[in-house]
Amino acid sequence: MKKENKQPAASENLKQLDLQQNKSDSADQMMTTDQGLKINDDNNSLKAGERGPSMLEDFILREKITHFDHERIPERIVHARGSAAHGYFQVYKSMEKYTKAGFLQDPSVKTPVFTRFSTVAGSRGSTDLARDIRGFSVKFYTEQGNYDLVGNNVPVFFIQDAIKFPDLIHAVKPEPNNEMPQAASAHDTFWDFISLMPETMHTIMWVMSDRAIPRSLRMMEGFGVHTFRFINTKNETHFVKFHWKPKLGTHAVVWDEAQKISGKNSDFHRQDLWEAIESGHFPEWELGVQIIPEADEHKFDFDLLDPTKLVPEETVPVTIIGKMVLNRNPDNFFAETEQVAFHPGHVVPGIDFTNDPLLQGRLFSYTDTQLSRLGSPNFHEIPINRTIAPMHNNQRDGHMRQEINVGRVSYHPNSLGGGCPFQAKIEEGGFTSFNERVDAQKVRDRSESFSDHFSQATLFFNSQTQIEKNHIIKALRFELGKVETVAIRTRMLGLLSQIDMTLADKVAKGLGLKVPTSHEKPVNHGVGADADKQKYEPKKVVQRVTYSAALSMLKNKTLSDTIATRQIAFLCADGVSAMAIDKMRVAIEKEGATIKIIAPHLGSIKSGEGKEIKVDQSLLIAASVLFDAVYIPDSKNAAFLDANPEAVDFINEAFKHCKVIGAGDASLLTNANIDTKLQKSINADKGIIISPTTGAENFAHSFINAIGQHRFWNREPELH
Repeated sequence: MKKENKQPAASENLKQLDLQQNKSDSADQMMTTDQGLKINDDNNSLKAGERGPSMLEDFILREKITHFDHERIPERIVHARGSAAHGYFQVYKSMEKYTKAGFLQDPSVKTPVFTRFSTVAGSRGSTDLARDIRGFSVKFYTEQGNYDLVGNNVPVFFIQDAIKFPDLIHAVKPEPNNEMPQAASAHDTFWDFISLMPETMHTIMWVMSDRAIPRSLRMMEGFGVHTFRFINTKNETHFVKFHWKPKLGTHAVVWDEAQKISGKNSDFHRQDLWEAIESGHFPEWELGVQIIPEADEHKFDFDLLDPTKLVPEETVPVTIIGKMVLNRNPDNFFAETEQVAFHPGHVVPGIDFTNDPLLQGRLFSYTDTQLSRLGSPNFHEIPINRTIAPMHNNQRDGHMRQEINVGRVSYHPNSLGGGCPFQAKIEEGGFTSFNERVDAQKVRDRSESFSDHFSQATLFFNSQTQIEKNHIIKALRFELGKVETVAIRTRMLGLLSQIDMTLADKVAKGLGLKVPTSHEKPVNHGVGADADKQKYEPKKVVQRVTYSAALSMLKNKTLSDTIATRQIAFLCADGVSAMAIDKMRVAIEKEGATIKIIAPHLGSIKSGEGKEIKVDQSLLIAASVLFDAVYIPDSKNAAFLDANPEAVDFINEAFKHCKVIGAGDASLLTNANIDTKLQKSINADKGIIISPTTGAENFAHSFINAIGQHRFWNREPELH
């Protein structure tokens, strides 16, 4: 018998060879462009002076970001998972003193808006409760054209220059060799990048705080991040920072709770927003601005153009100028939420840019991204993106063109078309960029005023309550505990020691490591190969503001005590008091909250009075992490807790997460060992409300007031 030839065919050999040649190993190699040109500085875009605008001729920046923008189709590379709603914006009083933007003039005008919230790192199919920054983008359909305020739920960003954005996102995305983990920053590549980029430290403090795990999209702040300009009819300019303040207050969940919500309902935020609007509980935010005279540009302890810095509200108060109400859900998720195209470059007369190098890069990147994602320069013709202002120009044709242009002229200037469309004069609403003088050399550099990477990180940490500090420490222990490379953990401890030594020591204790000695200073990798390293050595600048209550979720004024739209679980079984349920239901629904009857099984249960009570969810479906508080009404069958360990787990989990628990009888909590956990001291000071101890007439009032405090953090165990 002829032996089988086990050698691969020639074509297979060629295929293997091709694959081998296409492998890339960058070990011991210099960085180059895609054309093989060696790169001297991969950390700074080309600018007209250290603080000047980025330049269009920067082919290295354009090549890098263009490639990055086209890496994924069709979902967004970042902010892929989102939820959105329609609504309106209404200014409280004319802002003509500062800006000629039309939608900020007349308090009687309601400007239509479409607002999209999103996570940053995860894919479309990831969970809502990832620890992550949340996108907060608003499209204003104004009479002067569309204006997009494209921001986040934190006021600062990781990096100072847009040329580092592809690196940041590559680092936080699932690692390319195994596509893990999804929608998570707790892995080596992210923290490797962060530990080598000290400029990220301020934003890291925000992302490790509870701001990164909001209770609801309706209960988080929004920020424009960058410093923009207002320009009035006299061509006077002021710098401006944008803030969105939620009327429901700013609230979060705890990390253990977030992980369990992801398992129980990964659409938790999306469903919460949708149901609130469907039920008529329309989310509201007030728009605030920090307005800074141009003459004060250099009067701060930091650089206004640095996107890793914020302006403390103690230095420049936030002035509330209007409100946004979201009152209609999309009719079709894909057509609206998925196809909406935001761009920070979509502005109207009266609003302009600054030379923030991150913003300058975004002005290029967003259009490029939409071309890739939506497949055509005509993405503005998709209904959700169309302006309500008349649109006339000489753009023609292209993939999926919808506009039917008539006539023979498609150029300017022309005489055959009567010179139309005309250019608009300034007084006719024509947009002109602010006439800023730029006189500088072309450099690939950044201003020395950008080199303070720790002062505001320290400000943020010092401004937190002890509970919030503990949560930051726990978050860092979790995240860095997932990092396998010890050297990365150690570098991070060194950076944390520059923020606060107690913070570094406590994180180190959780990692079983020691904080590096003081002489092991962090290196600033955000400089070019030929830069003066001494000039850019990371430094701390003494801040005039050392504490800001506005930075603490538990102390600032956005902590609302309303319980409107909160979800309250009524834990019931056969024998429950229908009268107790009805009394509490009326009181809670009067305050705008929602109740759900949770029982051992679906269908209905029979009350002690013989009444049939419809069950909303069974213990198999429900979980305490999906609710804001738990109420256990009086019952003739208190033993149902003994027969249903899921009910005991429900109560204990709510207790662990510091939520309010109300009960018609203390014995119901005794069965769940709550009295033991509180050392036999069940009382309202720890968010445990019992009917006999408060009096029947005050019980509902006490329960509702306690829910308004959100959580009772004095139940949290001491951090060791």
